[in-house]
Amino acid sequence: MNSHAHIDPARFEACAREIAAAGHALGALGWTPATSSNFSMRLDADHAAVTISGRDKGQLTVADIMAVDLDGRALDPLLRPSAETALHTQIYRRWADVGAVLHTHSRTQSVASRLFAPRGVINLQGWELQKAITGFSTHEDVLALPVFANTQDMRELVAAVDAWLDAGRPLHGYLIDGHGIYTWGKDMPTARRHLDALQFLLECELDLIQLRGALR
Repeated sequence: MNSHAHIDPARFEACAREIAAAGHALGALGWTPATSSNFSMRLDADHAAVTISGRDKGQLTVADIMAVDLDGRALDPLLRPSAETALHTQIYRRWADVGAVLHTHSRTQSVASRLFAPRGVINLQGWELQKAITGFSTHEDVLALPVFANTQDMRELVAAVDAWLDAGRPLHGYLIDGHGIYTWGKDMPTARRHLDALQFLLECELDLIQLRGALR
């Protein structure tokens, strides 16, 4: 880490260890194949810790984490952050209370993203586990999980997320077509709870489609 960075070294170390631990757990589940996925935590009002590009997320160490500002610029110019860092920093800019962002590529997430891409959204309703998502207190509410078109231009993805939010639609996570899922929370345990819940809900939706024989 750049010694001139204006961040608390102890805070960086703690976040880096927490990110690495999350990577080990999610990698063990098979949700971070190859060198896919990326994770981050807020360091302070202006900075975040994020995984370095190209690292095996199931084998992360503190040395695989770097610091960026909320425009995605590396504090150490010799390090390159994950390609999708702009999607992490967007979340931190939009919500001051978000402390962690998780992006994974489980098979379920990837298949669901392709299946529902023509609709552009998966509307989850009637599942008790929706209440695991912050702000939901009943299975009767609709939990909308948008599916955004994939692109290598992160500016386009950032614009798509901004457009969803600027239209006044709530957002607790989203899929990218043929890609994976993004979700977040006030801290790493909350972000992980959201990720686990959304994974479970997507598995249930895919099971229903298979059992019923058609997409509703």
